[in-house]
Amino acid sequence: MEPRIWLIAGPTASGKSALALRLAREIGGEIVNADALQLYADLRTLSARPSPEEEAQAPHHLFGTVDGAEGWSVGRWLRAGSELIEAINGRGRPAILVGGTGLYFKALTQGLAEVPPVPAAVREAEEARFEAEGEAAARDRLRMADPAAEARIAPGDRLRLTRALEVLAATGKPLSDWQAETQGLLAPGDWRGLALEPPREAVYARCDARLAGMLQAGALDEVRKLTARALDPRLPVMKAVGVREFASHLAGEMPLDKALDDARRETRRYAKRQLTWLRNQMANWSRINAVEPEAQWLQLEQTCANP
Repeated sequence: MEPRIWLIAGPTASGKSALALRLAREIGGEIVNADALQLYADLRTLSARPSPEEEAQAPHHLFGTVDGAEGWSVGRWLRAGSELIEAINGRGRPAILVGGTGLYFKALTQGLAEVPPVPAAVREAEEARFEAEGEAAARDRLRMADPAAEARIAPGDRLRLTRALEVLAATGKPLSDWQAETQGLLAPGDWRGLALEPPREAVYARCDARLAGMLQAGALDEVRKLTARALDPRLPVMKAVGVREFASHLAGEMPLDKALDDARRETRRYAKRQLTWLRNQMANWSRINAVEPEAQWLQLEQTCANP
């Protein structure tokens, strides 16, 4: 009944971490982080990382192990995650990968394009052109050459947008074409994918409540320490929802209630993008649409009984 590898994806605040922990306790599994922000040591509170008490209940890997100044790529996570899966299975235990970063799961199940390195001169030229022309013009250029890549890049995601343009300029080949030539690292039958997809309004309500709890748990102190490091604002850790909003409050630019409202709005937008990804990219994964933890567990058991 049990696969060697479990993949549990879902939007923020959907209950996936709690479900993964219960599964790990039940089957003796080890949990591997598949969330781009929970990687960073700087963001325990704002990334809703498992607490030390939760981490003590089952082995956890890649949670808070990366310094915010590093900025991991999908490829770097894929290498680390693949090595952990092999090691966990080698110990005779199932690996449970849980997170909200759809690209991580896509890289694992469908492969990661082996794009040739982009010369520094090309990267610098594309960065300068973006600065000069703005996002709308950069999107227009990418849409003409690689409409599939442009369509899946969220508004405001400068990093991925310039990356696609850099690959096109350096190789003469659209990024989507490189990605189409890839193959997943997991063998069919070795893994089972579960997508948590509660009703959107329920997810939004949980997002709002969670952010208020984060403030009580010390989110402002976390942001204060992070901004004191004066890191490159383009790093992933600096783009986490709540960092910009609470940093503005700490700088005296807005009252706390306005910062909280802004962070809640951005969190809901992020959750909406994650839900859209689940529908479009993980359509064949088993669904769990319950909201409460016990009901989610019952649905998981039903999924196992009727694969």
